[in-house]
Amino acid sequence: MEKPVQVGLLGCGTVGSGVLSILQANAERIAARAGALIEVRRVAVRDLKKYRTVSLDEALLTTDPWEVVSDPSVDIVIEVMGGVDPARDLIAAAVDNGKPVITANKEVLAKHGPELLSLAARRGVDLFFEGSVAGGIPIIKPLRESLAANRVQAIVGIINGTTNYVLTRMSREGMPFAEVLREAQALGYAEADPASDVEGYDAAFKIAILASLAFETPVRVEDVYCEGITRITPEDIRYGRELGYEIKLLAIAREHEGRLEVRVHPAFIPAAHPLAAVTDVFNAIFVRGDAVGELMFYGRGAGSLPTGSAVVADLVDAVRRLRFGGNGRLQPPAAQLPIKPIEETVSRYYVSLKVVDRPGVLAKIAAAFGENDVSIDSVIQKGRLEDPVDLVFVTHEVQEANIRRALAQISRLPVVRQVSNVIRVEAEV
Repeated sequence: MEKPVQVGLLGCGTVGSGVLSILQANAERIAARAGALIEVRRVAVRDLKKYRTVSLDEALLTTDPWEVVSDPSVDIVIEVMGGVDPARDLIAAAVDNGKPVITANKEVLAKHGPELLSLAARRGVDLFFEGSVAGGIPIIKPLRESLAANRVQAIVGIINGTTNYVLTRMSREGMPFAEVLREAQALGYAEADPASDVEGYDAAFKIAILASLAFETPVRVEDVYCEGITRITPEDIRYGRELGYEIKLLAIAREHEGRLEVRVHPAFIPAAHPLAAVTDVFNAIFVRGDAVGELMFYGRGAGSLPTGSAVVADLVDAVRRLRFGGNGRLQPPAAQLPIKPIEETVSRYYVSLKVVDRPGVLAKIAAAFGENDVSIDSVIQKGRLEDPVDLVFVTHEVQEANIRRALAQISRLPVVRQVSNVIRVEAEV
């Protein structure tokens, strides 16, 4: 083989340690597949004295990430430090220096992906990002390459392991959200500040990346409608199950009549759908293409070794291209599909109300639905002679604006104590 390819690593936390572990454990196999030996030349870290789970020569460490990017002996840069600043500028500087870059940084790609891809295209270098979405599950390369002959129609995914774990535990044990979240934090599945996960922001970053790629349209994270799972109760899950549904935090990107829906929110899905069986911290992404039909990608969506696996796979690809020529350069998204406002999306809805138990209540509520063109599919009433009782509706398909108007009217009825929850029902994922 020719001389080794030198790699600069920005970050040596969870993912960076996984990358180094894989490179060390499988060095010969990786070299054979890449066509060259791979050596780690420089590693940027925040704290030189921090204990690390991987063996690493201290002479390689630096606290200045710019030393890694500017080092002329570094052939390829891997960015796994996370966040936007200074990651975005470091990636741009590496690309501008003609170095291929591999990143697992979902936030920087969701916010600055098109501009970084444009820069990479102008400089004639590759920008790889398989590890940015769904950890070890291959989804970026299949969308870029394996499904290139298809017009992608929809992507629907469970792409946040923390929320999937929380909803799984709530479903199995009937535990309230706050209690399960504390358990997830104790087990290391949730951060001390869990907002990015439970409010849906993490999934929004990821679906913005997937939608931009699949639909060739620059999708900003600000374009993604986002709801989290903090309002979900064990009662909602129980009533949904009675109706034949399981609840998941879904990330959805779907083209319809020349416009794009991109949203993240809890949703009930049919218990028979493959996504309903995805439990605990696992992720899955359901893709529909016009030629290939329906596909599902399933596996561990985060973690040191799964995400490290995706990063090293990109590294092997990058080394091959340095050695043997060719490129996998993506042009920035060229289409300009408009994003459909959430008020214009169409769905079925689960609506949970607390109402007084007296004759005529159902008729008053049904009348308010009817005045706003909301058709009712099914009704569940729980409790008798209590104040209040639970009344649950599932609607037929209706535009979001209509259901909002109906609920605003219903919430003002004297017989209605509370609109407890509104959850979309994705009958056909």
